[in-house]
Amino acid sequence: MGYEDNTISIKVKQRFQPKFNIKKGDNVVVIAGDDRDRTAPRKVLAVYPQKSRVLIEGVNMVTKHLKPNAQNPQGGIVQEEAPIHISNVMLWDAKEKAAVRIKRERKEGNFVRISKKSGEEVK
Repeated sequence: MGYEDNTISIKVKQRFQPKFNIKKGDNVVVIAGDDRDRTAPRKVLAVYPQKSRVLIEGVNMVTKHLKPNAQNPQGGIVQEEAPIHISNVMLWDAKEKAAVRIKRERKEGNFVRISKKSGEEVK
Protein backbone atom coordinates (compact mmCIF):
# COMPACT_ATOMS: atom_id res chain seq x y z
CA MET A 1 0.00 0.00 0.00
CA GLY A 2 1.42 3.36 -0.98
CA TYR A 3 0.86 5.95 1.73
CA GLU A 4 3.61 8.29 0.50
CA ASP A 5 1.20 10.40 -1.57
CA ASN A 6 -1.82 9.85 0.74
CA THR A 7 -3.50 7.48 -1.70
CA ILE A 8 -4.11 3.79 -1.45
CA SER A 9 -3.05 1.81 -4.49
CA ILE A 10 -4.85 -1.44 -5.20
CA LYS A 11 -3.12 -3.98 -7.40
CA VAL A 12 -5.34 -6.07 -9.62
CA LYS A 13 -3.65 -9.30 -10.60
CA GLN A 14 -3.85 -10.03 -14.33
CA ARG A 15 -3.88 -13.68 -15.33
CA PHE A 16 -2.04 -12.98 -18.58
CA GLN A 17 -0.83 -10.15 -20.78
CA PRO A 18 -3.37 -9.61 -23.57
CA LYS A 19 -1.98 -9.84 -27.11
CA PHE A 20 -3.33 -7.63 -29.85
CA ASN A 21 -2.68 -7.51 -33.58
CA ILE A 22 -2.27 -3.73 -33.52
CA LYS A 23 1.05 -2.16 -32.62
CA LYS A 24 2.40 1.35 -32.22
CA GLY A 25 3.14 2.90 -35.64
CA ASP A 26 0.57 0.78 -37.54
CA ASN A 27 -1.99 2.30 -39.86
CA VAL A 28 -5.57 1.53 -38.85
CA VAL A 29 -9.09 2.58 -39.77
CA VAL A 30 -11.77 3.46 -37.22
CA ILE A 31 -14.77 1.20 -37.82
CA ALA A 32 -17.09 2.42 -35.04
CA GLY A 33 -17.82 5.61 -33.14
CA ASP A 34 -18.03 9.31 -33.93
CA ASP A 35 -14.77 9.29 -35.95
CA ARG A 36 -15.73 6.26 -38.07
CA ASP A 37 -14.10 6.31 -41.51
CA ARG A 38 -13.23 3.02 -43.21
CA THR A 39 -11.41 4.71 -46.11
CA ALA A 40 -8.85 6.91 -44.33
CA PRO A 41 -5.96 5.14 -42.58
CA ARG A 42 -4.63 6.79 -39.42
CA LYS A 43 -1.48 6.19 -37.38
CA VAL A 44 -1.46 4.46 -33.98
CA LEU A 45 0.39 6.60 -31.43
CA ALA A 46 0.19 4.22 -28.44
CA VAL A 47 -1.33 0.89 -27.38
CA TYR A 48 -2.53 0.22 -23.82
CA PRO A 49 -2.98 -3.58 -23.64
CA GLN A 50 -4.15 -3.80 -20.01
CA LYS A 51 -6.98 -1.35 -20.75
CA SER A 52 -7.64 -2.70 -24.29
CA ARG A 53 -7.32 0.80 -25.72
CA VAL A 54 -5.35 2.54 -28.48
CA LEU A 55 -4.40 6.16 -29.06
CA ILE A 56 -4.89 7.18 -32.69
CA GLU A 57 -3.76 10.34 -34.43
CA GLY A 58 -6.62 12.83 -34.85
CA VAL A 59 -9.32 10.55 -33.35
CA ASN A 60 -11.45 11.17 -30.23
CA MET A 61 -10.20 14.71 -29.70
CA VAL A 62 -10.88 16.12 -26.23
CA THR A 63 -10.43 19.59 -24.80
CA LYS A 64 -8.03 19.96 -21.87
CA HIS A 65 -7.94 23.09 -19.71
CA LEU A 66 -4.36 23.67 -18.54
CA LYS A 67 -3.46 25.69 -15.48
CA PRO A 68 -0.42 27.93 -15.81
CA ASN A 69 2.82 26.17 -14.85
CA ALA A 70 6.57 26.48 -15.39
CA GLN A 71 6.51 24.95 -18.90
CA ASN A 72 3.35 26.83 -19.93
CA PRO A 73 3.14 30.13 -18.02
CA GLN A 74 0.10 31.24 -20.03
CA GLY A 75 -2.06 28.14 -19.41
CA GLY A 76 -4.95 27.76 -21.84
CA ILE A 77 -7.12 25.27 -23.68
CA VAL A 78 -5.53 22.40 -25.62
CA GLN A 79 -7.05 19.81 -27.98
CA GLU A 80 -5.54 16.33 -27.69
CA GLU A 81 -6.35 12.72 -28.55
CA ALA A 82 -7.97 10.36 -26.06
CA PRO A 83 -7.75 6.54 -26.26
CA ILE A 84 -10.54 4.50 -27.87
CA HIS A 85 -11.33 0.81 -27.46
CA ILE A 86 -9.23 -1.50 -29.61
CA SER A 87 -12.35 -3.28 -30.92
CA ASN A 88 -13.31 -0.08 -32.77
CA VAL A 89 -10.28 -0.19 -35.11
CA MET A 90 -9.03 -2.53 -37.85
CA LEU A 91 -5.58 -2.82 -39.34
CA TRP A 92 -5.10 -1.16 -42.74
CA ASP A 93 -3.46 -3.15 -45.53
CA ALA A 94 -1.72 -0.73 -47.94
CA LYS A 95 -1.55 -3.33 -50.71
CA GLU A 96 -5.29 -4.12 -50.61
CA LYS A 97 -6.22 -0.50 -49.73
CA ALA A 98 -8.74 -1.90 -47.23
CA ALA A 99 -9.20 -2.83 -43.59
CA VAL A 100 -8.13 -6.43 -42.98
CA ARG A 101 -8.26 -9.13 -40.37
CA ILE A 102 -5.01 -10.69 -39.24
CA LYS A 103 -3.74 -14.18 -38.51
CA ARG A 104 -0.53 -14.84 -36.62
CA GLU A 105 1.97 -17.44 -37.79
CA ARG A 106 5.28 -18.47 -36.33
CA LYS A 107 8.36 -17.91 -38.54
CA GLU A 108 11.92 -18.40 -37.31
CA GLY A 109 10.74 -18.44 -33.70
CA ASN A 110 8.83 -15.16 -33.96
CA PHE A 111 5.20 -14.42 -34.70
CA VAL A 112 4.43 -12.55 -37.91
CA ARG A 113 1.13 -10.93 -38.79
CA ILE A 114 -0.42 -12.06 -42.07
CA SER A 115 -3.33 -10.34 -43.81
CA LYS A 116 -6.29 -12.65 -44.35
CA LYS A 117 -7.26 -10.76 -47.53
CA SER A 118 -3.96 -10.67 -49.40
CA GLY A 119 -2.06 -13.44 -47.57
CA GLU A 120 0.98 -11.14 -47.30
CA GLU A 121 2.95 -10.29 -44.18
CA VAL A 122 1.99 -6.99 -42.55
CA LYS A 123 5.00 -4.84 -41.68
